[in-house]
Amino acid sequence: MIEFGTPAFWLALLQIIGADIVLSGDNAVVIALATRSLPPHQQRRAIFWGTFAAVAMRVSLTVVAVTLLKLPALKLIGSVLLLWIAVQLLLPEEESSGEGMAIGSMGAAIRTILIADVVMSVDNIIAIAAVAKGSLLLLVFGLALSIPLVVFTSTFLLKIMERYPIIITLGAALLGYVAGEMAVADPLVAGWIHANAAWLHTVLPAAGALFVVGVGKLLAARAEVREERPLVEIEGAPGESTVGDTTMHKLLLPVDGSDASLRAVDRLLTMRGWYKDEPEIHLLNVQHVLHKDVSQFVSAEDIKGYYHDEGLKELAEARARLDSAGVPCQHHVVIGELAAETIAHFAREHGIGQILMCTHGRSAVADLVLGSVARGVLQHTDVPVTLVR
Repeated sequence: MIEFGTPAFWLALLQIIGADIVLSGDNAVVIALATRSLPPHQQRRAIFWGTFAAVAMRVSLTVVAVTLLKLPALKLIGSVLLLWIAVQLLLPEEESSGEGMAIGSMGAAIRTILIADVVMSVDNIIAIAAVAKGSLLLLVFGLALSIPLVVFTSTFLLKIMERYPIIITLGAALLGYVAGEMAVADPLVAGWIHANAAWLHTVLPAAGALFVVGVGKLLAARAEVREERPLVEIEGAPGESTVGDTTMHKLLLPVDGSDASLRAVDRLLTMRGWYKDEPEIHLLNVQHVLHKDVSQFVSAEDIKGYYHDEGLKELAEARARLDSAGVPCQHHVVIGELAAETIAHFAREHGIGQILMCTHGRSAVADLVLGSVARGVLQHTDVPVTLVR
């Protein structure tokens, strides 16, 4: 049992918060979608009571899971499930095709939030029960802290994880490590391991982390080489074409609302004089694919509205800067699992002649570790790419 205030307690608390953040992003999106059609004063109440009920229900179910994991062999089974959950984190999301119900009242919104959180949190429950190692105080404290954090910062967290894929990789590795710790602590084998193979306490968690990252990356790479799915465009404003069929004058600016992407817009404004003819400018925003389970609880129309609103919000400043300079543009919001591949796919489909985008100015090593959309676009397209620092 982990004692309160010890280094092991604080480390396990950080692990619980980290696991919950990595695994709960889409749960928080369901809360936002379930309340989007309500009046503002009811939205706040629905989010509060829905989150409160979700915390209570998740804590209760995780307490049950912690109790059950004390039985022989269940930790071994749980460790296998946790390895599977961790590998799934590294695979591309599939677009949902189901049709959830429209939500028209505060009671229906709270009910949707509660049911969705229970159904979509089985992976969280297994992971957090494993990390807690039988400490109910740690479990309750960790969940009570992490769930509201995820709910109220969900959009920010999803954007950070999309921009820095290394966070997902580290989260998956953490779950693999916890799965290894879980396996060696099972009552069925713990005594024998302690007496005859104590080294497994160190080796098996590390092996679990390496297994998850290795298998997950291998399966993700195989998924990438499958046949390319057609782009799903949520918003596309045709605008006024400024050129004929000369594709070299079609210029694409990927925009995610960040200061870096806006620097590319500013650079375009300074580059206008370089072109013999006015370029046809396309602003592109890529929205990350939501988990397929989301469609079980909210309507396709609400999901489309979420993509639409988030995309236009991220495009707003770029459009405003071009409008104020009198520069016509076309804007597009599309759905994609991997931003770099989606940008390259869009460029091919729309006959783009040049891509202009900004880098964060990191070193090649930092880009390799943290992930770089610009580097990914260079790898996936034959279209000339101009990078702005």
